[in-house]
Amino acid sequence: MSNFSERIATGLRWLGAVAGAAMLVGCERPPVETVQGGYRGTSMGQVYNQRVINQDVAKNTAPAELPAASSEGPKAKDVYQNVKVLGDLSVGEFTRHMTAITAWVAPDQGCAYCHNLNNLADDSKYTKVVARRMIEMTQHVNADWKKHVADTGVTCYTCHRGKPVPAEIWFAPADRKYAANSVMGDLAGQNIANKAAVLSSLPYDPFTPYLKEAQPIRVNGNEALKLTGEGANRTSTKQAEFTYSLMMHMSDSLGVNCTFCHNTRNFASWTEAPPQRVTAWHGIRMARDLNNAYMEPLTGVFPENRLGPKGDVAKVNCATCHQGAWKPLYGAAMAKGHPELLKVAAAAAPADTAATGAAPSAAAAAASAPK
Repeated sequence: MSNFSERIATGLRWLGAVAGAAMLVGCERPPVETVQGGYRGTSMGQVYNQRVINQDVAKNTAPAELPAASSEGPKAKDVYQNVKVLGDLSVGEFTRHMTAITAWVAPDQGCAYCHNLNNLADDSKYTKVVARRMIEMTQHVNADWKKHVADTGVTCYTCHRGKPVPAEIWFAPADRKYAANSVMGDLAGQNIANKAAVLSSLPYDPFTPYLKEAQPIRVNGNEALKLTGEGANRTSTKQAEFTYSLMMHMSDSLGVNCTFCHNTRNFASWTEAPPQRVTAWHGIRMARDLNNAYMEPLTGVFPENRLGPKGDVAKVNCATCHQGAWKPLYGAAMAKGHPELLKVAAAAAPADTAATGAAPSAAAAAASAPK
């Protein structure tokens, strides 16, 4: 073989190696474990990668609980000024809660993150106004959204994990800078790698339609090839892509496959779906309730640097609490150690009627086709 031929052969071998490596970039190297959740041969299984789990465990470890404080003694509202929530706690209980919330939200900044240390009653810091409302929101979740959080409940730490700003929040995405003159044309809100759509080509804002607005998520009809009448399915492929984008987000946020909530035999069927699907149904509505009743009204309270590119406030989605775990903090029931967060304070906003509405029952779900 000539030197030229050898060089060609060597180049092809290198090209093949590079191409093979590129093809494997999207694959997870073993070992991975599959846990069967349904009958054999139905692909009802969850696939777990221990390396990913190890990363998620580090993010979902609950902190040690503070020792309980006595309920005896004067009430916080009678000792301190301008106590608008948690005022019925004893001074000891109130101090314990303030110590906990500092560790949950601002361990490095300390009390000064929310308070004017020269006048603790002062409301001049926006963080104090927001924190007060977030306490009320936490109480609302624990009291009125049990169909999603059950008795496990949530605390400030569920979202914050020791950071002033939760790691997982969302804003309305910025408009493309050169959309009008771009050679790429109208991308119709997709085909740009974005974390919200798990770096897929799906629409990169699945949150505004479903976690702020109440647009219908369901895109498949109840009857095959139904083209006329009231039962006709007029949803488009574009609408289906928004639904898929939201489902991708939910799957990634919980660290699970589609079969965690859906049956492979019939994704649309409620009667054959795992029970987690009903829990997720309530979770979507809970996120929408929190965004509209608690986060949106705070838009004017936040400074400009805390708002999104379109001037909107930070909002919650599934990842805000779950952060890669099928149950936030893998089910650690932190809220039980803080009973003050389990009931709605008198000044809290009224619960969304959807919170206490009936979940789609197995019998009625197929007929009602909940969105």
